[in-house]
Amino acid sequence: MPEQRPVTLFALATLTPVPLLLAGAIAGGWWIALALLFLTTVTFTLDRLIAHAAPNAPEGAEFPAANGLSVTLALAHFSLMVAGVAALSGTTGLSPLARVAAFFAFGLFFGQVSNANAHELIHRNTRPLRLLGTWVYISMLFGHHASAHPRVHHRYVATPKDPNSARLGESFYSFAPRAWIGSFREGLRAEQALRNGGRTPYPTYVAGGIGLLVLSALAFGLPGLIAHLALAGYGTAQLLMSDYVQHYGLTRAELSPGKYEPTGSRHSWDAPHWFSGYLMLNAPRHSDHHAHPARIYPALRLAGAEPGPTLPYSLPVMATLALLPRRWHRMMDKRAAGWHPQSAG
Repeated sequence: MPEQRPVTLFALATLTPVPLLLAGAIAGGWWIALALLFLTTVTFTLDRLIAHAAPNAPEGAEFPAANGLSVTLALAHFSLMVAGVAALSGTTGLSPLARVAAFFAFGLFFGQVSNANAHELIHRNTRPLRLLGTWVYISMLFGHHASAHPRVHHRYVATPKDPNSARLGESFYSFAPRAWIGSFREGLRAEQALRNGGRTPYPTYVAGGIGLLVLSALAFGLPGLIAHLALAGYGTAQLLMSDYVQHYGLTRAELSPGKYEPTGSRHSWDAPHWFSGYLMLNAPRHSDHHAHPARIYPALRLAGAEPGPTLPYSLPVMATLALLPRRWHRMMDKRAAGWHPQSAG
């Protein structure tokens, strides 16, 4: 019988900020400061002080609690979206400084935890779980990612056909609008081709996002609408940062016109840092995810016999460095060029 392993550490890392954020939305003060510190300083410090990777799960291990944690996090996301919009709109009476702190704290949770969890859910093999993940993305006005990610990104990653694979020398600021617009367009094309001209989920993505914005406006006025847009934009920007970092400058060899080598460990940047891995549901173990898209997050593995590109710092740190193009290119361009097909030993 396959070994069953708990997801306790994932739960501790991802759920700890939830009560801090909810309390901070109402009371501000140390509650919101603690949430922000947990998502930034504590995560960075634990990654640096305990410099080891969490062990790979045994082959065949089962994780009966993993989907339960994902559902819990998705439901918490919707509660936190309401609380965050209320706090930023001024409804809960936070001071201007506390509202700024709340913006970053809630936005970081949405960007690092909610995005990673929604990504897990849209890869699950049951429709309710996929719908739950899709609506997390819709709440952040990025619903089309539920189509573009599995139907375009996974098929064309590390090729010019994938709008979410960053090119060598490209800055994040050039990449982000290209990736957002390109994924919307290519995801729609993929859905239309799949459904042979039938109805696609895109009306739901668009109407759902507009509907949630209207609800925020009705509940909290114009400040609520602006707050929802700001939090959704920040959360989406972090997802695009992850795409930028995890595939920057890596390419698959073109074997013949339009036909590329299979996706392998050489085509994603991994990060072995343990605590941010738990916080982001093992999203930094990205090459194994591309090799096994349906593999649930506690089972994702770091490269073994066929090692691939590894980031010099944790994924959250590298996403921050991506905002500084000169420093980013000095650190990453030579590393990425060394993994090009023509550079293979």
